[in-house]
Amino acid sequence: MTDMAAREFSLKVLHVSPECAPFAKKGGLGDVVGALPKSLQDLGVDARVLIPAWPGVFDNAMKFGAYDKKYIGDISVAINWRAWTARVWHAEIGRLNVYLLEQPELFSNPEIYPDKMTAESSLSAIFLSLAPFELPAIAGWKPQFLHAHDWTAAAVPAALRWHRYYSSFNGDYYTVLTIHNIAHQGLFSPSVLEGWGFDPRAFSPFDPNTMEFYGQVNLMKGGIIASDAITTVSPRYSWDIQTTDGGFGLDGVIAAHRNKLRGIINGLDYDVWNPSTDKMLPRNYSRSDISGKAACRKALLEKCGFNEDGRPILIFVGRLTEQKGIDIMLDALKDFLPEKVYAVIVGSGSDMYNRKLNEFAERYDKSVRAVVGFSEEMAHLAYAGGDILLMPSLFEPCGLSQLIASVYGTIPVARATGGLADTVIDADDSEDGTGFLFTEYSAEELACALKRALDAKRDAKRWSMIIDNAMARDFSWTSSAKAYAELYRNIMTAE
Repeated sequence: MTDMAAREFSLKVLHVSPECAPFAKKGGLGDVVGALPKSLQDLGVDARVLIPAWPGVFDNAMKFGAYDKKYIGDISVAINWRAWTARVWHAEIGRLNVYLLEQPELFSNPEIYPDKMTAESSLSAIFLSLAPFELPAIAGWKPQFLHAHDWTAAAVPAALRWHRYYSSFNGDYYTVLTIHNIAHQGLFSPSVLEGWGFDPRAFSPFDPNTMEFYGQVNLMKGGIIASDAITTVSPRYSWDIQTTDGGFGLDGVIAAHRNKLRGIINGLDYDVWNPSTDKMLPRNYSRSDISGKAACRKALLEKCGFNEDGRPILIFVGRLTEQKGIDIMLDALKDFLPEKVYAVIVGSGSDMYNRKLNEFAERYDKSVRAVVGFSEEMAHLAYAGGDILLMPSLFEPCGLSQLIASVYGTIPVARATGGLADTVIDADDSEDGTGFLFTEYSAEELACALKRALDAKRDAKRWSMIIDNAMARDFSWTSSAKAYAELYRNIMTAE
């Protein structure tokens, strides 16, 4: 279909998500929901977003330019025999068109995601998932597609199949569920279902096509079964989640529904991540003139209190969790410290990993800096001033750090899993190489891959070629948005 024909083909899509940058963000999900709708708008798709107004959301809206947010009315949803009412605000930041649900009782958690899955903590996810059906009455706009993101919104398609009231809307909407991380599924006691408004058909240990999962309610499973299409955030991850190791118990369910499964690689928001326009850098640079990267290196060294002695700067930017391979990363780094490299680690996570990282940085205080508690400014400077990004993930649905690092000319050393395998080309295997990959999840294999990268860096001509290859990659959302638009059209025209 031509671009002109695509624009004439009217599509309206509401993305339902717990987070959306820059309003509220905890990880890559927020980046995706903040970027994909904008690129869909460029293709003529009327794409909008529905998110909760968590603490700080209105401040972020003002900070990033949504000065004219407008109250459009109230919506009410019945949960646990009570009518919960939210004020709904409409805000726009550039091409990002967002509805904000203000309900202080339900959306008071600044961390967005609950620590424990209980009847009480489920209420925010269920309200978010049922609110889209009430939105058209006050928004004056009705989408054809409800695009749910991860377990927190997976009850959107589930409600259209099993809810006592909202199942009557089943013919009004198509649904898409995007799985950003199948490790998080939304598991609750079956006692919650009646209060949510779901009928008994939603849960049966004798019917595999229900939300029952080893005696619990599994929202992700319900969304997978009930949606018209399922997407993952990279092609490789769509296969990973069909395996015993990668499916976290849902591999059989995914395999049974593989006919509606599609892997679409995430893009990168170049409005935010672009070394030639990044306002957080001391000096901008580009693929055609990379000289400004030296100034960023100097600023990073100064920020960390390191001397300029020519050694490579290794960076890590992300969540401090087991998934991200923190344990093997710290073990592998010991082979190169304290004199062969500098290491700058930016991120936050559990108390255990925060403490472990701080202790590691204190042990190697002359060559390691830890910025615990995510800093956007420090992240930008690290991507620009670093030489090598470490990304030794245990599993990685897509990953954004390797995309950002590549655009900034910082070379990834990554484990070949999920989206990392889709987006990093090993420089020892190809002249078009953009990084260095390893397969086995171990400190030893990571250390070997890092050694290969450091050896390559000693050859200035070869390293420049690898940087040029990395910066030449196009990770914009354009092609990914076209794939989503095509998916929507295919679903609509399939009947």
